[in-house]
Amino acid sequence: MTLVVTGATGQLGRLVVEALLNREVQPSDIVATGRDVARIADLAERGVQVLPVDYNDGDSLAKAFAGAEKVLLISGSEVGQRVEQHRNVIDAAKQAGVGLIAYTSVANADTTGMQLAAEHQATEEALRESGVPFALLRNSWYLENYTGQLPVYLRHGAVLGSAGEGRVSAATRADYAEAAAAVLLQDDQAGKVYELGGDEAFTLSELAEEISEASGRPVKYQDLPFEQYTKVLTEAGLPEPYAAILADSDLGIARGDLLVSSGDLSRLIGRPATSMRTVVPPAVGEVLEQPGA
Repeated sequence: MTLVVTGATGQLGRLVVEALLNREVQPSDIVATGRDVARIADLAERGVQVLPVDYNDGDSLAKAFAGAEKVLLISGSEVGQRVEQHRNVIDAAKQAGVGLIAYTSVANADTTGMQLAAEHQATEEALRESGVPFALLRNSWYLENYTGQLPVYLRHGAVLGSAGEGRVSAATRADYAEAAAAVLLQDDQAGKVYELGGDEAFTLSELAEEISEASGRPVKYQDLPFEQYTKVLTEAGLPEPYAAILADSDLGIARGDLLVSSGDLSRLIGRPATSMRTVVPPAVGEVLEQPGA
């Protein structure tokens, strides 16, 4: 059985490959793909098939999918171009006779009004129209979206956002990667839709409280109007269109769009999902150990 992991040069894809190896999949049965394969040269040294793939390059996709039984389509990172790129992947998988595409979508994709979800919704529709068997891995937020901002939170004593008191079911990338590996290794996954998220949802106020407790510094959540939060993100260096999408995602959190109660993630990985309260204290400790923190 050959399993293709697209986007393996990225953070999530790399973790999926590691999860498959940890589940004792033979390295030679895994095809890890990405644009900059130098980043996964160590996987090749461990026996994983490593191939350069660009979602815009049909020939590279065809080569990677030849003989593949299942493909994990990790959504692309180029907002605005993803639908066309994903269709290229789906078309190549269909031509290769792939038995299953597992796609990393977004939580509650069929009901959310988040701008970020539009390309996921279009990709899900393309999968339905393709005739290729598929499974949907609808991921909520990554905890790393927040732990990666800890230096900023601690420097300013504030977590900024537009999420109000909405709750988000965030989990770690490693948890989502384990879930993806589990789906790839299970039979009869065609047509399955998994709503994936952490078991313990939290508000951004609760996140700020946890950071404050772990650091011993006052950190508060400051809720901002959409326009103001967009401006903050833009001034921090994000392109305005992307800043608006992120701010809009916070509005989605306020509506409950990233709240997941299915329990699918913990069932797939066979343990409770990693909680915010487990991740934040050691992450804060690492930040505080840095010079000048």
